[in-house]
Amino acid sequence: MENTIKTDAGIVIQPLYCTPLPMTELPGVFPFTRGVHATMYRDKLWTMRQYAGFSTARESNKRYHYLLGQGVMGLSVAFDLPTQIGYDSDHPMAEGEVGKVGVAIDSLEDMEELFDGITLEQITTSMTINATGFILLALYIALAKRQGADLKKISGTIQNDILKEYAARGTYIYPPKPSMRLITDIFEYCSKEVPKWNTISISGYHIREAGSDAVQELAFTLSNGKAYLKAALAKGLDINIFAKRLSFFFNAHNHLFEEVAKFRAARRMWAQITKDLGATDPKAQMLRFHTQTGGSTLTAQQPHNNIVRVTIQSLAATMGGTQSLHTNGYDEALSLPTEEAARIALRTQQIIGYESGVADTVDPLGGSFYVEALTNEIAARAHQLIEKIDAMGGAVSAIEQGFVQDEIAKSAYRYQQAIEKNEKIIVGVNKFTVAAQVAPEVFRIDDSIRQAQSEKLVALRARRDNEQVQRILQELAQQATTTQNLMPIVVTAVENYCTLGEIADTLRKVWGEYI
Repeated sequence: MENTIKTDAGIVIQPLYCTPLPMTELPGVFPFTRGVHATMYRDKLWTMRQYAGFSTARESNKRYHYLLGQGVMGLSVAFDLPTQIGYDSDHPMAEGEVGKVGVAIDSLEDMEELFDGITLEQITTSMTINATGFILLALYIALAKRQGADLKKISGTIQNDILKEYAARGTYIYPPKPSMRLITDIFEYCSKEVPKWNTISISGYHIREAGSDAVQELAFTLSNGKAYLKAALAKGLDINIFAKRLSFFFNAHNHLFEEVAKFRAARRMWAQITKDLGATDPKAQMLRFHTQTGGSTLTAQQPHNNIVRVTIQSLAATMGGTQSLHTNGYDEALSLPTEEAARIALRTQQIIGYESGVADTVDPLGGSFYVEALTNEIAARAHQLIEKIDAMGGAVSAIEQGFVQDEIAKSAYRYQQAIEKNEKIIVGVNKFTVAAQVAPEVFRIDDSIRQAQSEKLVALRARRDNEQVQRILQELAQQATTTQNLMPIVVTAVENYCTLGEIADTLRKVWGEYI
């Protein structure tokens, strides 16, 4: 029997509230507008993650142990730019970037250090990686095998969303078609070998960070999702199996009610999209999502104001029904977050979860005339935009034609113009400013990390079986010219200490680079 939950005044809180008006939509039931689970957070809070990764694997490992000790429920890994675009730390293109915006991962040796003392079977891990996502997933699987883990129990998420890289972010390597092939290879491989792994996190977050508005974030993200569904179907995969392992990644900005409505509309729209493409299993129709608070909303001016912004955004995510959440540090407009900022960000989630009452009932803003109207309006506008993209041939065609990029750029320009004209107030930036500000402590990464990583690579290449490495890389190149699934050979490659850069370069020679 369910536990009774009461307010501080002793008022019993019902699991779900409905208005006197007709309310046919229920949580846990198609189209899932009110949530993907019938009881949502009454049974279990969202997963509290903190996105972290910097410097070397060893240094990031220390931060992970710190965060786990502070109550983080799952890890979320940030990778540096060379890792994201397929260069080893000693490559000329990596100079000045090693370990700067995330952790440097060159080989299985680094992965072993990154998760030292952490049992992969007992945690969930989210990895924000796209073009080289197949390599990082292979490294994670190889490490899990070395730990003796049951791969059927390994759970987590890999972002693996290359379409938004072409549209909004830029860390792509290969042309769209081979990139989509890698994604569907991951879908197919994981459905058999790592069935609890979320094989893609279709990201609206970076689309929003690039300057889109809430409607565009929703429309472009779901359009990308449709493209992945169709690519998997074309490969012969069963939508009732692979669609269960798709997840989404959304942004939470400052307009509390619009953001809640956006999340509610997203669930409703995705349920219909999957149904129209043949999904009959309710779990294949559910839109499950991770949220990160809006990095682009944070200000370098009066940075402690960002704590309030992150709190509002976190409320939007949780009242909107997110499955997991990362809260940004207040100092991230200045540097990577300090330990203090990361702790305050985590405490923000914990206070909302355990003290605010938000988790006590399902869809707490459902039935509000305002929120219901906003949900319907956002869904209608996003649907119109998706229809326009469909008429262009789908998300890939719309990106290749520059439509998505142009729409985002126009939105970003309008937003900046509104700030400069004082039509939109940003506290501490264009109103309520202060003359003198004390610069807070910032977190800096030393450039000597590249030298240390380069020395590790020299030692690794000296002691591994280089003849075996070359045979494996040649086999990878050959398989890349076929329709064979590449994940098994990539797992073999990383197990034999082929480096990330060597694997990426092998495929560069076969497929070329997208410019």
